[in-house]
Amino acid sequence: MKRCSWVNLNNQLYVKYHDDEWGIPKFDDNVLFEFLVLEMFQAGLSWEIILNKRESFRKSFDDFQIDKIISYDEDKVLKLMQDKSIIRNKRKIQAMIKNASVFKSIQEEFGSFANYIWSYTNGEIVKSNVVRSTSPLSDEISCDLQKRGMSFVGSTIIYSYLQAIGIINDHDIDCFKCCKV
Repeated sequence: MKRCSWVNLNNQLYVKYHDDEWGIPKFDDNVLFEFLVLEMFQAGLSWEIILNKRESFRKSFDDFQIDKIISYDEDKVLKLMQDKSIIRNKRKIQAMIKNASVFKSIQEEFGSFANYIWSYTNGEIVKSNVVRSTSPLSDEISCDLQKRGMSFVGSTIIYSYLQAIGIINDHDIDCFKCCKV
């Protein structure tokens, strides 16, 4: 079975992620928040590093519960900075806390974050299959999220996020998942 060229076939966690999660439309706000945080932490690193630490992130970040993360104080940030099982980047940790508050305000404004993010395509999946790292869509969403106060949500991170949550179907043309999502 042929998969996207970026999948490390020697890492079963990566293969499972590609086959069962990546590019499949997501509408659950908890999942959407988790993916946003993971993409944010991926900035400057490989996705495989983040994926391999995903369970540690879940444990350290209270299973990505927005209300808990919003309440993180400086003591919690310092504790996380000592946690060798995650990426210990203070700016990213602080951004995650700030982004949780913005995420929650978007939920309140739109009824859910899913309503907000999917409104950009009127609920439609964008088929791409073009190798790129940004698009006019990711530019627009990135700009809006930054205006709302989020950090680490540049166009490249948002493009990757849109791929992961299934708004953009970007499977390689010869991948068994191409155009089937």
